[in-house]
Amino acid sequence: MITVTDFAAEKVKELIEAEAEGEADLALRVAVRPGGCSGFSYEMFFDSETEADDMSQFFGEVRVVSDPMSAQLLDGATLDFKDGLMGSGFAIDNPNAQRTCGCGNSFS
Repeated sequence: MITVTDFAAEKVKELIEAEAEGEADLALRVAVRPGGCSGFSYEMFFDSETEADDMSQFFGEVRVVSDPMSAQLLDGATLDFKDGLMGSGFAIDNPNAQRTCGCGNSFS
């Protein structure tokens, strides 16, 4: 399962609070899907529904869920939020990736 830094968890919490509008049980779903220029791509979105076999973990007040296949590919990976002069956004550092593309959103 992926690890989420404290800074990223705070940013996710802020986004959930802005997005929630009555949905109290939103979680951040982190998934790996076939596609992208290197074979797999990351997908992140807020989800209010979970499956019985989903992996789930709390980071502060933020619940992160992944399906079993994605959790296996994300094991040891870290989700962080970068905030700098060249831009800001979420970034995944995945030591399991043998190759990544220039956009940073796909790997193999």
